[in-house]
Amino acid sequence: MKHITFYFDFISPYAFLAFEKLPDALAGQSYSISYEPILFAGLLKHHGQLGPAEIPVKRNWTYRQVSWLAHQQGTPFLMPDGHPFNPLPMLRLAWACAGNVGEGANLAGGTPNRFVCESIFRQVWQTGHDAGDVQQLESLARQLQPRLDVADAWVKKRLKDSTDNAIAGGVFGVPAYRIDDKLFWGLDALPMLRAYLDAEPWFSSPAWQDAADVPVGKART
Repeated sequence: MKHITFYFDFISPYAFLAFEKLPDALAGQSYSISYEPILFAGLLKHHGQLGPAEIPVKRNWTYRQVSWLAHQQGTPFLMPDGHPFNPLPMLRLAWACAGNVGEGANLAGGTPNRFVCESIFRQVWQTGHDAGDVQQLESLARQLQPRLDVADAWVKKRLKDSTDNAIAGGVFGVPAYRIDDKLFWGLDALPMLRAYLDAEPWFSSPAWQDAADVPVGKART
């Protein structure tokens, strides 16, 4: 059985759509999965990038595209009342729920289960509410009953460590999926991930590594 690590931030609509699509995309395969909340802003800072919502014309396209993609895949979708927003409270809430009873993991070593992640994702992307609204977050916390306070030092460290480890492992955006020694990125990478699980011969050919060995031509200054 293959194991997949799914990296995401609740701020990303593409991560939400990938989360919703993942079970169907991999239906019939034998795999296990761990959900790894990370801070997208940490990736952007490390790689010296702006987020899609920080470039006005790209922001407009992003919101149009994700609305279309949600429609296309049949996922109920509503933009939150304001985006981007600060995702830290939600990321910390997810980690505060890590290792919940029923996941077969202890608090120190577990990751949030699918129900926890689904509840937070859908609160952001299916209600149309202000994602940073304190009352909405408190209601969500009462529903999920985290084992630790979101302000607990372990929770903050776990989120930071998860983000740092993702960066060290080559993660540059969300959603991302790690399986074996390979990293896949984006909602549109789900068919490629499925092909790898199907043991598509292309992945055992030189093509994967050859793509990384293409010399840099002209560097922009």
